[in-house]
Amino acid sequence: MGTSNDNQADQSGHSAEVGAELELDVTNVAHGGIFIARHEGRVVFVSDTMPGERVRARLTSASHKSFWRAETVEVLTEAPERQPHIWASAALERDPDDRAGGAEFGHIELGHQRELKRQVLADALKRMAGIESEVTVEPVQVGRNASPGDAADGTGWRTRVRLHVDEDGFVGPYAARSHRVIPVGDLPLADRLLEAAAPLDQRFKGAASVDVVAPSLGSVRVLVAEQDAAGKRRPTPRTLIREVVGEREFRLDAAGFWQVHTSAAETLYRAVQDTIDPDEFDPRAANLDLYGGVGLLAAAVGDRFGHDLRITSVESDAQATDFAAENLAEWVGASVQTSRVDRFLSGLVRDSSAAERARQNAATVILDPPRAGAGKEIIDQLGALGPRQIVYVACDPVALARDIALLAGHGYTLRTLRAFDLFPNTHHVESIALLSR
Repeated sequence: MGTSNDNQADQSGHSAEVGAELELDVTNVAHGGIFIARHEGRVVFVSDTMPGERVRARLTSASHKSFWRAETVEVLTEAPERQPHIWASAALERDPDDRAGGAEFGHIELGHQRELKRQVLADALKRMAGIESEVTVEPVQVGRNASPGDAADGTGWRTRVRLHVDEDGFVGPYAARSHRVIPVGDLPLADRLLEAAAPLDQRFKGAASVDVVAPSLGSVRVLVAEQDAAGKRRPTPRTLIREVVGEREFRLDAAGFWQVHTSAAETLYRAVQDTIDPDEFDPRAANLDLYGGVGLLAAAVGDRFGHDLRITSVESDAQATDFAAENLAEWVGASVQTSRVDRFLSGLVRDSSAAERARQNAATVILDPPRAGAGKEIIDQLGALGPRQIVYVACDPVALARDIALLAGHGYTLRTLRAFDLFPNTHHVESIALLSR
């Protein structure tokens, strides 16, 4: 039974209680892998469905004044794009509380998943930036260990999986929208070698998590993170791995950040090279690679524009910048800074000389922020520096649209936009935008 905070009178004066079941007509897709229906005028966000379906859904939250949340328990009228879920552990046949998270679009035909992602991106750009876009979401070729059928169903692509550990030591993904561990027998989104090596049937009593990593070169690594006295996750010991993009090799720590899809690093590497306007690029300018990680995108710029390139890669993770210094060593004009991006840019805005400002005005900036996006402070700092062009790599369409709107306030216009389906069978989409004054 719901508490008083879980009950809410709807706009017709009726009350609803968590656990109640409603019949809903689903009309649209929303950001975050959920879908929109209405119950007597009130918005209801529903999971495990899609536009065009009528479903029976169980109410999970009725405390918000403007919307409720619900989980599909039965499809009464199916959309033609519905397919059997690619992961039985996340399928509709399971109770919503026991469905594994991480494949929230797995019940939708792959081509239609891309159309829904396109709609979310286009809607965000229109609402937040006033931009009408005909962007499409491009498929990405599945990587090295996939079977011929994998490319058609969007499985076999994850090279990194984190398994969570419950109090009894059992491992698995979290249930959708919760922190409850769901033991599973397979990982269909995972690279096949990773799936085979994942210790799904083992127990890790007292551990915080188990990361399974399948690098381009070498064997699959299983990294067990222990808990400290406060129950927080301890860092795992440094484990060197090598990743290959085209003919270039990158060194990094197995627990460090790297793109998850088997083909994602090369896709973004090539896309950044193609997105930069060569007529606006000055290799001697104060070019920047912000949130640079281990140097993947700075190297993409270097391979595109040659060994005379000057570029500074900025990253707050000291271990990542150590590797970036190695990975970018062949470019004499490449430097690496261990710093928060906002602090680094603040120093440039505050301390740059007139000559340095001229080089900043001629610069190309590669901006690859975390999921929350760059945000107003960093956008304002970039606006003050005034680079010639900004290549924005985004993993969240709403954050991207917000930041494009903020950049417009500094005179920047969206010139090109591409989107890639780097996360099949999930709601996530990767975008690359070119902005210039």
